Amino acid sequence: MIPVVALVVVGLIAALTLTFYRFLSANTGQPVTVEWMETLSVDRYRPMLRLLEQNDLAFLKSQPGYKAEMAKRMRRQRCRIFKDYLRHLESDFQMTCAALKLIMLHAQNDRPDLATTLLRSQLAFAAGTLQVRWRLVLYRYGLGSVDVSGLVKAFDLMQLELRSMAPDAA
Repeated sequence: MIPVVALVVVGLIAALTLTFYRFLSANTGQPVTVEWMETLSVDRYRPMLRLLEQNDLAFLKSQPGYKAEMAKRMRRQRCRIFKDYLRHLESDFQMTCAALKLIMLHAQNDRPDLATTLLRSQLAFAAGTLQVRWRLVLYRYGLGSVDVSGLVKAFDLMQLELRSMAPDAA
Protein backbone atom coordinates (compact mmCIF):
# COMPACT_ATOMS: atom_id res chain seq x y z
CA MET A 1 0.00 0.00 0.00
CA ILE A 2 2.80 2.46 0.85
CA PRO A 3 4.54 2.07 -2.55
CA VAL A 4 1.25 2.81 -4.33
CA VAL A 5 0.66 5.96 -2.27
CA ALA A 6 4.26 7.06 -2.84
CA LEU A 7 3.88 6.53 -6.59
CA VAL A 8 0.66 8.58 -6.65
CA VAL A 9 2.31 11.40 -4.68
CA VAL A 10 5.33 11.44 -7.00
CA GLY A 11 3.01 11.51 -10.01
CA LEU A 12 1.04 14.42 -8.59
CA ILE A 13 4.20 16.37 -7.81
CA ALA A 14 5.49 15.74 -11.33
CA ALA A 15 2.17 16.88 -12.85
CA LEU A 16 2.13 20.04 -10.71
CA THR A 17 5.74 20.85 -11.56
CA LEU A 18 5.18 20.38 -15.28
CA THR A 19 1.97 22.41 -15.26
CA PHE A 20 3.50 25.34 -13.35
CA TYR A 21 6.63 25.28 -15.50
CA ARG A 22 4.56 25.41 -18.69
CA PHE A 23 2.58 28.40 -17.49
CA LEU A 24 5.49 30.32 -16.07
CA SER A 25 7.63 29.89 -19.18
CA ALA A 26 4.80 31.14 -21.46
CA ASN A 27 6.80 30.26 -24.56
CA THR A 28 4.11 29.88 -27.21
CA GLY A 29 6.36 30.14 -30.25
CA GLN A 30 3.78 32.40 -31.88
CA PRO A 31 4.31 36.11 -32.45
CA VAL A 32 2.25 38.54 -30.42
CA THR A 33 0.87 40.98 -32.96
CA VAL A 34 -1.64 43.80 -32.98
CA GLU A 35 -3.86 41.68 -35.21
CA TRP A 36 -3.77 38.87 -32.64
CA MET A 37 -4.65 41.31 -29.86
CA GLU A 38 -7.62 42.58 -31.87
CA THR A 39 -9.03 39.06 -32.23
CA LEU A 40 -8.45 38.26 -28.57
CA SER A 41 -11.82 37.90 -26.87
CA VAL A 42 -13.20 36.06 -23.89
CA ASP A 43 -16.42 35.53 -25.85
CA ARG A 44 -14.92 32.62 -27.77
CA TYR A 45 -14.71 30.69 -24.48
CA ARG A 46 -18.28 31.33 -23.31
CA PRO A 47 -19.51 27.98 -24.77
CA MET A 48 -17.16 26.22 -22.33
CA LEU A 49 -19.25 27.52 -19.46
CA ARG A 50 -22.25 25.39 -20.46
CA LEU A 51 -20.68 22.62 -22.53
CA LEU A 52 -20.56 20.14 -19.63
CA GLU A 53 -23.80 21.11 -17.90
CA GLN A 54 -26.09 18.31 -16.77
CA ASN A 55 -29.18 19.76 -18.52
CA ASP A 56 -28.34 18.21 -21.88
CA LEU A 57 -27.69 14.81 -20.33
CA ALA A 58 -30.95 15.01 -18.40
CA PHE A 59 -32.80 15.84 -21.60
CA LEU A 60 -31.12 12.94 -23.41
CA LYS A 61 -32.10 10.55 -20.62
CA SER A 62 -35.74 11.66 -20.85
CA GLN A 63 -35.99 10.74 -24.53
CA PRO A 64 -37.62 7.51 -25.71
CA GLY A 65 -35.08 4.90 -26.76
CA TYR A 66 -32.41 6.26 -24.42
CA LYS A 67 -29.52 3.91 -23.68
CA ALA A 68 -26.71 4.43 -21.16
CA GLU A 69 -24.18 4.19 -23.99
CA MET A 70 -25.65 7.39 -25.46
CA ALA A 71 -24.79 9.37 -22.33
CA LYS A 72 -21.28 7.90 -22.26
CA ARG A 73 -20.74 8.81 -25.88
CA MET A 74 -22.09 12.33 -25.29
CA ARG A 75 -19.80 12.85 -22.27
CA ARG A 76 -16.84 11.56 -24.28
CA GLN A 77 -17.58 13.91 -27.18
CA ARG A 78 -18.18 16.89 -24.93
CA CYS A 79 -14.93 16.20 -23.05
CA ARG A 80 -13.02 16.14 -26.34
CA ILE A 81 -14.52 19.48 -27.39
CA PHE A 82 -13.91 20.94 -23.92
CA LYS A 83 -10.24 19.89 -24.04
CA ASP A 84 -9.82 21.72 -27.34
CA TYR A 85 -11.32 24.86 -25.86
CA LEU A 86 -9.10 24.47 -22.81
CA ARG A 87 -5.95 24.15 -24.94
CA HIS A 88 -6.84 27.33 -26.81
CA LEU A 89 -7.64 29.13 -23.56
CA GLU A 90 -4.27 28.09 -22.12
CA SER A 91 -2.48 29.23 -25.26
CA ASP A 92 -4.25 32.61 -25.32
CA PHE A 93 -3.57 33.10 -21.62
CA GLN A 94 0.12 32.29 -22.10
CA MET A 95 0.41 34.62 -25.07
CA THR A 96 -1.35 37.38 -23.13
CA CYS A 97 1.10 36.95 -20.26
CA ALA A 98 4.03 36.94 -22.70
CA ALA A 99 2.75 40.16 -24.26
CA LEU A 100 2.39 41.78 -20.84
CA LYS A 101 5.94 40.75 -19.95
CA LEU A 102 7.21 42.23 -23.20
CA ILE A 103 5.36 45.50 -22.57
CA MET A 104 6.70 45.65 -19.00
CA LEU A 105 10.22 45.00 -20.29
CA HIS A 106 10.06 47.95 -22.67
CA ALA A 107 8.05 50.31 -20.48
CA GLN A 108 9.60 53.53 -19.27
CA ASN A 109 8.20 53.07 -15.76
CA ASP A 110 8.63 50.00 -13.59
CA ARG A 111 5.41 48.26 -12.58
CA PRO A 112 6.23 45.90 -9.70
CA ASP A 113 2.50 45.73 -8.89
CA LEU A 114 1.77 44.39 -12.37
CA ALA A 115 4.66 41.93 -12.18
CA THR A 116 3.30 40.59 -8.90
CA THR A 117 -0.24 40.41 -10.29
CA LEU A 118 1.02 38.65 -13.40
CA LEU A 119 2.92 36.03 -11.40
CA ARG A 120 -0.01 35.41 -9.08
CA SER A 121 -2.38 35.14 -12.03
CA GLN A 122 -0.13 32.64 -13.77
CA LEU A 123 0.13 30.49 -10.66
CA ALA A 124 -3.63 30.65 -10.03
CA PHE A 125 -4.35 29.85 -13.68
CA ALA A 126 -1.99 26.87 -13.62
CA ALA A 127 -3.56 25.54 -10.42
CA GLY A 128 -7.04 26.15 -11.82
CA THR A 129 -6.16 24.33 -15.03
CA LEU A 130 -4.89 21.36 -13.10
CA GLN A 131 -8.11 21.27 -11.07
CA VAL A 132 -10.27 21.57 -14.19
CA ARG A 133 -8.36 18.73 -15.88
CA TRP A 134 -8.85 16.51 -12.83
CA ARG A 135 -12.56 17.31 -12.66
CA LEU A 136 -12.82 16.64 -16.41
CA VAL A 137 -11.51 13.11 -15.85
CA LEU A 138 -14.13 12.57 -13.16
CA TYR A 139 -16.88 14.07 -15.33
CA ARG A 140 -15.89 11.80 -18.20
CA TYR A 141 -16.87 8.84 -16.02
CA GLY A 142 -20.08 10.41 -14.76
CA LEU A 143 -18.73 11.80 -11.50
CA GLY A 144 -19.14 15.45 -10.61
CA SER A 145 -19.07 18.55 -12.75
CA VAL A 146 -16.53 20.96 -14.18
CA ASP A 147 -16.51 24.70 -13.49
CA VAL A 148 -14.23 26.65 -15.80
CA SER A 149 -15.59 30.11 -14.95
CA GLY A 150 -12.55 30.96 -12.79
CA LEU A 151 -10.15 30.31 -15.68
CA VAL A 152 -12.26 32.31 -18.12
CA LYS A 153 -12.43 35.19 -15.64
CA ALA A 154 -8.64 35.09 -15.08
CA PHE A 155 -8.08 35.19 -18.84
CA ASP A 156 -10.54 38.06 -19.19
CA LEU A 157 -8.71 40.09 -16.54
CA MET A 158 -5.32 39.51 -18.18
CA GLN A 159 -6.52 40.41 -21.66
CA LEU A 160 -8.17 43.58 -20.29
CA GLU A 161 -4.87 44.48 -18.62
CA LEU A 162 -3.08 43.87 -21.91
CA ARG A 163 -5.52 46.06 -23.84
CA SER A 164 -5.14 48.84 -21.29
CA MET A 165 -1.35 48.74 -21.49
CA ALA A 166 -0.92 48.19 -25.24
CA PRO A 167 -1.51 51.85 -26.20
CA ASP A 168 1.14 52.87 -23.62
CA ALA A 169 3.66 50.60 -25.28
CA ALA A 170 3.01 52.14 -28.69
